[in-house]
Amino acid sequence: MNLYELSMESPLGPLRLVANDDALTGVYLPDHKGMPPLGARAIASHPVLERARAQLSAYFAGRRAAFDLPLAMAGTPFQREVWDALTTIPLGETRAYADLAARLGRPAAVRAVGAANGKNPISIIVPCHRVVGKSGALTGYAGGMEAKRWLLEHERAMVAGQSTQWHEARAGVA
Repeated sequence: MNLYELSMESPLGPLRLVANDDALTGVYLPDHKGMPPLGARAIASHPVLERARAQLSAYFAGRRAAFDLPLAMAGTPFQREVWDALTTIPLGETRAYADLAARLGRPAAVRAVGAANGKNPISIIVPCHRVVGKSGALTGYAGGMEAKRWLLEHERAMVAGQSTQWHEARAGVA
């Protein structure tokens, strides 16, 4: 299978976007923990990657709340079930790992849900950053805790209708 890669600048640093011929397969933040070796070929243009870059740019600018992209996520059936559940968490909201496990009908699988969440290959678009500890505390994120905090604050500002300029000033983005 052919894999292609584009890089894009973001308020979180350079993002690595990866796709096969037909669908997005990965979005990786700088210093992404657990990023698999990809063997992707850097490419100047690719229709799926261009759409992903445009939609992510609009999201970072506060003009897009949801994504409409073809996704191809390689994982076990359980991982894909968890990743599908992540896409149901509304913008600006969070859910605990235990909530996701219960939603999947597996209330004892909290650790397995956490492990699957941590293996999500399509950061931001499949919003694993919206999952927190039972107490509401921020917990691990493959892209780093500062990125998770930034994404959650960005989304809360979008939901509150605050301007992009306010959020950029607050995040220190020029």
